[in-house]
Amino acid sequence: MNEESTKSFKDSFFIALSLFNNHKWYEAHDAFEEIWNTVDGDERQVIQGILQVSVSQFHLSKGNLNGATILLGEGLGRIKTRTKINLGIDLESFCRCLEDLLRKLQRSEILNENDKPFLKLL
Repeated sequence: MNEESTKSFKDSFFIALSLFNNHKWYEAHDAFEEIWNTVDGDERQVIQGILQVSVSQFHLSKGNLNGATILLGEGLGRIKTRTKINLGIDLESFCRCLEDLLRKLQRSEILNENDKPFLKLL
């Protein structure tokens, strides 16, 4: 990547991250999808996992617990084997958060605001 495309990637990534962390799930999905189209390999898998988590949260916000649980599990599965990929976010803590949320969804536990996934910068 040249300097200009690196800056463009970082800008797009920050916007997508901000949308995700502000629980704008649908918009975050669209923003991460644009990034997903520009990367490959493990980075592409991680971004796809984040996309799936975003869609899972959209489903959850609409009361679709089954869809949310399935997509959350798929997203977590893509990310947790790639936590050493450096995208500037803490993928290990993200996966721990997702594992806790998935467990709660599978047990039909009551969720609160602290259960919403968050992407923390390194």
